[in-house]
Amino acid sequence: MTTTRLLQRQILPLDKDTDVFPLYVDLEEAILDADRYDVGGNKAAKDLNNAAIRQSTSTGRKLHPDQIRSRTQLRVPPSDTLSFGTYFNAFPASYWRRHTVVTDVTLTVNVTGPGSMVIVHKSMARGHSQRVDSATVGDEPGSFTFELPLKPFVDGGWYWYDVVAGDGGCTVDSAEWTAEIPDDHAGAQGHGTADICITTMNRPDFCAKLLTQIGEDPDLAPYLDTVMVMEQGTQPVTESEFFPAAEKALGEQLRVIVQANLGGSGGYARGQLESVRKGTATYALMMDDDVVCEPEGVIRAITFGDLAKRPTIVGGHMFNIYNRTQLHSFGEIVQSWRFWWQTRLDGYSQWDFGARNLRSSRWLHKRADVDFNGWFMCLIPRVVLEEIGLSLPLFIKWDDSEYGLRAKDAGYPTVSFPGAAVWHVPWSDKNDGVDWQSYFHHRNRIIAALLHSPYERGGRMVRESFNHQVKHLASLQYSTAELRHMAMEDVLAGPRSLHGELGTKLGDVNAYRKQFSDAQLITDRDDLPPVRRKKPPKKGKSDIEIPGRLSTLIAAGLAPIRQLRPVRSMAKDFPEAELAAMDSAWFNLVKYDSAVVSMNDGTSVAFYKRDPEKYRDLLKRTIAIHRQFHAEWPRLAAEYRDALREITSPETWEKTFGISQTGTDQNG
Repeated sequence: MTTTRLLQRQILPLDKDTDVFPLYVDLEEAILDADRYDVGGNKAAKDLNNAAIRQSTSTGRKLHPDQIRSRTQLRVPPSDTLSFGTYFNAFPASYWRRHTVVTDVTLTVNVTGPGSMVIVHKSMARGHSQRVDSATVGDEPGSFTFELPLKPFVDGGWYWYDVVAGDGGCTVDSAEWTAEIPDDHAGAQGHGTADICITTMNRPDFCAKLLTQIGEDPDLAPYLDTVMVMEQGTQPVTESEFFPAAEKALGEQLRVIVQANLGGSGGYARGQLESVRKGTATYALMMDDDVVCEPEGVIRAITFGDLAKRPTIVGGHMFNIYNRTQLHSFGEIVQSWRFWWQTRLDGYSQWDFGARNLRSSRWLHKRADVDFNGWFMCLIPRVVLEEIGLSLPLFIKWDDSEYGLRAKDAGYPTVSFPGAAVWHVPWSDKNDGVDWQSYFHHRNRIIAALLHSPYERGGRMVRESFNHQVKHLASLQYSTAELRHMAMEDVLAGPRSLHGELGTKLGDVNAYRKQFSDAQLITDRDDLPPVRRKKPPKKGKSDIEIPGRLSTLIAAGLAPIRQLRPVRSMAKDFPEAELAAMDSAWFNLVKYDSAVVSMNDGTSVAFYKRDPEKYRDLLKRTIAIHRQFHAEWPRLAAEYRDALREITSPETWEKTFGISQTGTDQNG
């Protein structure tokens, strides 16, 4: 016996938002040279894929908002062709084939308009597409059903459908992808529900609007258990002018939990803890407070989790909130030798569907297997939380990636699932590699490597840490170097200090870095001295360059030596250059004794000053501590691994939150 489950339905943009049309409907008719173009993990293949492999038969057509009749209904003008082979409407067949009990799907498309056609296509892992089936609408509205097997999608591939309107146009009333689920699978007994866990700090309006968006979607409502907001800021979401609407939309499903600023990991851990203790939801969904959500993606993630072969973490993708068709990374891994997160080697870290559609982007058709998914949107089964514990107490950075690796070690995969996504501020607009966050980046990366690196001494981890430290020193980023050194000292202090420092470390970090010129941010450039230099650039050439490999090696060899030379007297009071954030790479900074440097977010500048004495001191300590880490890595790894279950347990987190096992706040 089987039960029919709806896997995915045709959807159109909320509020008819024209910025995101290419994610839902595609006007381009892609003609692909299947024999010539391919995507692999090498540069040549990527260069080909970046070339003009799509010949468009489009004549500048645009989808008009009035064509969208409802959330699921679209009007197509006479003789026009529209494709639903898009991010939100194509069916990611390979993901269903690999991770779920679904073996066959049924596509049902309802169309009104005599003479109109529905054409079904599929692609393979290499991106080659094939026409599968078609049907033509008669005088009466047509409901067409296509039976589609998942067997051919071992390595990748999608299904999608195109609609060709007849002479009088047509209306695509709806489309649904369904499957028959064996009754002995839990997913056949009904859909699961999710506790949505949102950590917020001083983004009251953004957070309140997100809550309203979640609460006002009638299709999402049956899938919600509790929406929890972990309030950690001084500008509460409850005081936002938009909060009454959120409260009205969610009613008793909304719970605001006020606690000290324990960072993202402390906020998410609280949500995980409350979800586990409550025990009424199937999943806990981690979500950032500064996102715009596609509610249908939450439903799809839950449905995918329901039908997975084993408990599976289901993550969403992230689109750029400022360029809303631009995708940030289709799947992320932790490279085990370097122990650094990155886009998978045969993928791209950014992709704009407004410029290149899904059907012609060959690399997107290979299934992207991942190690983790960011917690800007990530669905975790409650049974996984109960078995492997809650988040590590890391404040920010690496909590989500470590959790994915921990789950993987326990046999629970993570899937970054196409069709589930949010829009978020892109990472490129942040300075987190050199500001106060550099402490947490470095400390937590080392901790994650100690816990999960398969290599006896962390692979390249210690060597790469040393190289980066020297680079920051040569770049006059003394505050960053000091914070990274502090991070390593704190790792040596052991895992059991993490909980105790969770609420205080940020204050310590910020207080410490204030003494350094490169950490003192100035919003008005005119508050700093003008640029003056004793000698002009050689032959009038610009100092700003992207050096070749030989020049880079020479600069890297000479930079540490140059730092020991006395500082030019004029450079102590006047910057020798002014560098935009994009030009402030180490090979440019090492040329100067001082410089005004812009921050990545465009809001401020800092006055970098070379200090030979500080350089000598930090370099000496850098060498010593990296030697210590190389020698003590096996011992430290064993210590952290032995403590992992304890420091991620609900009982330990309850003590950190100051709550009893019954939920009573012991701190009043």
